Amino acid sequence: MQKLDAHMKVAMTRPIAMGTLAFGALLAVYFGVLTLVSGWGFTLIQFKEFWYYVLPLAAGFGAQIGLYTYLKQLALNHEHCRKVAAASGTTSSAAMIACCSHYLANILPVIGIGGAVTLITQYQVEIFWVGLAFNAAGLAYIGHKVSVGRRHFLGSHA
Repeated sequence: MQKLDAHMKVAMTRPIAMGTLAFGALLAVYFGVLTLVSGWGFTLIQFKEFWYYVLPLAAGFGAQIGLYTYLKQLALNHEHCRKVAAASGTTSSAAMIACCSHYLANILPVIGIGGAVTLITQYQVEIFWVGLAFNAAGLAYIGHKVSVGRRHFLGSHA
């Protein structure tokens, strides 16, 4: 059993690294897009105002990627988990970027989608909550799969 415990500790290194990388990547997308659209100073102001949405969204996505990586190591059927993590990550990214999309209104009327920007701006906090809900659902789903997978893995290696 000690050998199995040592294996499990080593097996956690990659999922933690991948989750941390995903957390950082989502934050990089947030900071990158906002900086390109409105400049670094504005990006910092927006982050200070909405950090309590942005950080949990990024952390939830990172946790899902970490759990998904762990599931892959257990050699389980994880195709649906990958799709859930992708959907949640997309929603998280969209929610973080939507918080400041109203500043695109200066250039988007030329393109003809100013109405969409207005709609997004009006509901930016609600969009954050939708992103957080998707994150929670994704974590619950993948967490359940990890729980089942660990029981199966530990049962077959007992």
